Amino acid sequence: MKRRTWLTAAATLPSVAALGGLTGCAVPVLRGTGDLGVVIGRANGTLYLIDTSTRALIGEVPGLGDLSHASVVFSRDGRYAYVFGRDGGLTMVDLLTQRITRRVMQAGNSIGGAISADGTLVAAQNYTPGGVKVFDARTLELVADIPAEYAPGKLSRVVGLVDLPGRRFAYSLFDADAIWVTDCSNLSKPVTHKFDGIGRQPYDALVTPDGRHYIAGLFGEDGLAMVDLWADQPAVRRILGGYGKGQEPLPVYKMPHLRGWAVAGRRAYLPAIGRHEVLVVDTDTWQEVGRIPVAGQPVFVMARPDGRQVWVNFAVPDYHRVQVIDTQRHQIVQTIEPGKAVLHMEFTPRGDAVWISSRDDDRVSVVDTTSFRSLARLQVPAPSGIFFTSRAARLGF
Repeated sequence: MKRRTWLTAAATLPSVAALGGLTGCAVPVLRGTGDLGVVIGRANGTLYLIDTSTRALIGEVPGLGDLSHASVVFSRDGRYAYVFGRDGGLTMVDLLTQRITRRVMQAGNSIGGAISADGTLVAAQNYTPGGVKVFDARTLELVADIPAEYAPGKLSRVVGLVDLPGRRFAYSLFDADAIWVTDCSNLSKPVTHKFDGIGRQPYDALVTPDGRHYIAGLFGEDGLAMVDLWADQPAVRRILGGYGKGQEPLPVYKMPHLRGWAVAGRRAYLPAIGRHEVLVVDTDTWQEVGRIPVAGQPVFVMARPDGRQVWVNFAVPDYHRVQVIDTQRHQIVQTIEPGKAVLHMEFTPRGDAVWISSRDDDRVSVVDTTSFRSLARLQVPAPSGIFFTSRAARLGF
């Protein structure tokens, strides 16, 4: 490069000092976003920023409202976190400047959301009012409002919202026993395909990593509802119907979550509602092929990225435990007790470690997934969800 050209190019780059001023740090930091993540501070409306490589807290962003049931998605470049608060707040946080970029109060009661595959749209699923609202990912301007009206004047609570290939979203209507798929390619006129009578009270849902199957768990009955989105004429199919047949159901202390589901090879591992079991399913036939007894009622059943292990946490009274299933032997190979009230787990992108939040001990633990030894402990007030920017490259996360 010629000296004059180099000087011109250098003059257009921001100085390290300027970047440091943006972050507000005493020591200027120039960093990428690939090893960043966030921890939800459930009790104080604060987002705690973490570096997964150094296993350290690097900042905090307060003022995010009610985070008692909060979730996060990321922009495609991993720079921005979109935080969905229980109070209906949608907050866009810059992970590099460690500041709130934009914030809107878009509903009265919200429990999560998704970002479109092209990164241009952010969608929120709402209890009050029931429905889905879609926002421009850059400005948080409302661009589409889709009420979940299933009868005149009746709006359903929306759960299980996921992104699909294209500018599409799939979600379930808890009160309407329905699954809807909305195509937002034309924002002036979104098109919604409705599947009714799928089963009683879908409580959460997921999409398989290839974007083909949308699966909703049913709270009102044994079984799940599945839609093959690749079919010429998609239709609902019931799977695992009656998996609790002949057994006395147990009280359900905490609803399991399907979004942290586990796929390992040809097997899927799913929490059984109100039972001390993990269901094993063949993903070619969608038939049950086994059950694994576990310590309590599973909440999250999550696969290590390579699929060799499945990690499980539990509802009360067993929510101080985490168990590890070997997917080759279908056996529990490790039980650990990282702290009181384990709420969430998140694997590093290649699965060398897992981060675990323990709400009642104000602790986030980092555990080696091979030796199961503790690598670090971070003090975070009432931590719940943990989310890494690697999710930006994953469908359905």
